[in-house]
Amino acid sequence: MPGIVIVGVQWGDEGKGKVVDYLTEKACLVVRFQGGNNAGHTLVVEGKKTALQLIPSGILRPSTRCLLAAGVVVDPVSLLEEIERLKNIGIEVTPQRLGIAGEVQLILPYHRLVDVAREAKNKIGTTKKGIGPAYEDAVSRQGVRMIDLTDEVYLRELIERNVSNKNMTLETVLGSNEKLSVEKTIDEVFAIREKLIPYIANVSVEVTNALKEKKSVVFEGAQGSLLDINHGTYPFVTSSNTVAGFACASAGVGPKAIDSVVGICKAYCTRVGEGPFPTEDLTVAGETLRSRGAEFGTVTGRPRRCGWFDSVAVRKAVRMNGIDSLFLTKLDVLTGFTTVRLGVKYTLGGKTIDDVPTSSRMLSQVQVEYEELPGWDEDLTGVRKFEDLPANAQKLVRRIEELSQTKVGGFSVGPDREQTIILDSSLTRLAGS
Repeated sequence: MPGIVIVGVQWGDEGKGKVVDYLTEKACLVVRFQGGNNAGHTLVVEGKKTALQLIPSGILRPSTRCLLAAGVVVDPVSLLEEIERLKNIGIEVTPQRLGIAGEVQLILPYHRLVDVAREAKNKIGTTKKGIGPAYEDAVSRQGVRMIDLTDEVYLRELIERNVSNKNMTLETVLGSNEKLSVEKTIDEVFAIREKLIPYIANVSVEVTNALKEKKSVVFEGAQGSLLDINHGTYPFVTSSNTVAGFACASAGVGPKAIDSVVGICKAYCTRVGEGPFPTEDLTVAGETLRSRGAEFGTVTGRPRRCGWFDSVAVRKAVRMNGIDSLFLTKLDVLTGFTTVRLGVKYTLGGKTIDDVPTSSRMLSQVQVEYEELPGWDEDLTGVRKFEDLPANAQKLVRRIEELSQTKVGGFSVGPDREQTIILDSSLTRLAGS
C-alpha cells in the first residue's frame, strides 16, 4: 500500500478532512504534517458532524492510528480540550490512537499574546492563536518541544527565559499592556504535562516501519498550497510549509516514501483573511456561494470570501506539489446557477501572464479572463456515479481537468462520507472500496 499525501490546492478550506476520512478506511497511519489548531476540518458521517482542529481526520476510523509530525505546532490546552470533546461523543483519543512527535513545538500563553498584539498593530488576518510566534521561536531556537515536558528542570528554565523575553517584546516592541506571570505560566504548563507525556511518539520510526511493511500511510496537510510560507501569497500566508514536499521533512522520512499526491479543490474557490483573491466575486453570486456552501470557518466561524474556480492558481499548486489527481469538492453547491464561471487567464498591464505572480501586490492587480459554462438545476446530492451527473456538470468536471492539466480522481456532492465518489482506481484501492 502507498504513502499518499493529501494537500489543498487553493487557499485552504477545500475539504481535505472529508477526503482523508474517506480514504483511510484501511489506512494504518494518518500523519498531520504542518500547521496547528488554526486549521479545522468538519466531517459528516451518516449525518453526524464532527469538528476537528488539530487531531488528524483519520481519528474517526477505529483501526487507524493518528500522528502529529515534527512540523506541527501544538497548543496543549486546546489539544486536551479537543480530546475531551471527542470523548464526549464516544471517540476515545488514547495514546494508542494518537502519537505526537517529541520534536513538535508547543504553543504557550505568551505566543497567543504576541499574536494578538501583532495583529492589532499590522493586520494580516491570522487566527490569533499563537501559531506564527510558535514557529518563530522554533527557527530562533527558543521553542519548547513536546520532549521538553519530560525534563522538569529544563522545562522550568525554558519557560522562565521565554516569558521574560516575551514580556519585553510585548511592552517595548508591540506597545501592549499585557504581561505574563512566570510562575502562573509554569503552573499552567506543569498542570497538564503529565497528561501529554504518554502521547509522545517516535513518528519517524513509526512511519518508516509502516511503509516498509507495505501498509498505507496518509499524510494530511492543513490550509492550502497558496498559503505556503515560501510559495504562497506572501505576506498573506500561514506560518508553515503547506506543500506536499514538506510531508517527508516533517515526518522524518525520505522523498521516496511518497507514491502519490492528491490535490483537493472546490468546484469554486474561497479564501479567509486578508490577501489577494483574483476570482473573488463581491456580487450576489458570491453571497450565494457562501450561503449554499456554508462557507464559515470551522475554527473561527469567520465568513469566507467566495469566488470562482481559478485555473491559473490551481495549475501552480499542481506543479508545486507534483499532484497526480485532483479531488473536486462541493460540486453540488453550483446547482441552480444559470452559468458557472471559470477563471482561465490572468492579464497584467495588458499582457497575459502564465503563472501566479510572486508579488502579492502584482497579484492584486491582475485582471481575470473568465470562461462561462452552462449550469444545471438538478439536485446532485443523491448522485453516486459520474455518469449520473447532469450533462453540464460532467462538462464542468472535464473542463476543469483540461484547465488544470490534471485528471479529476473523484468528487463530492455533499458533506457526508457517502456523498464521496472516487473515479481514480488507485484511490479506490486505497479506500478499500
